[in-house]
Amino acid sequence: MREIIKQVCDEMGVTIINGALSRDHVHMFVEIPPHVSVSDFVRRAKGRSSRKFKQEFEHIRRRYWGQRFWGRGYFSTTAGNITEDVVMAYLDRHIAKNGFSTSV
Repeated sequence: MREIIKQVCDEMGVTIINGALSRDHVHMFVEIPPHVSVSDFVRRAKGRSSRKFKQEFEHIRRRYWGQRFWGRGYFSTTAGNITEDVVMAYLDRHIAKNGFSTSV
């Protein structure tokens, strides 16, 4: 998953600041250039990862045959009134709680 997301980010000029992979969702703190819409970035990341996972893992392909691999929606917000440190602390707490790596 990490490699697929990194590949999409490189192609679109998106910078990954931090992130966390969990069993059923992904948290990402990214910088997206103004010419790239958030929806295009998410669509490409979800579409490519779904396709690659179904190609590489037979059990996933069978389980999700005719179904969506990812949920239909996503949540996005700007850092706006909070500092980068607050976002990083949130991701660190999420990782500590679930025991997953920060190396998105």
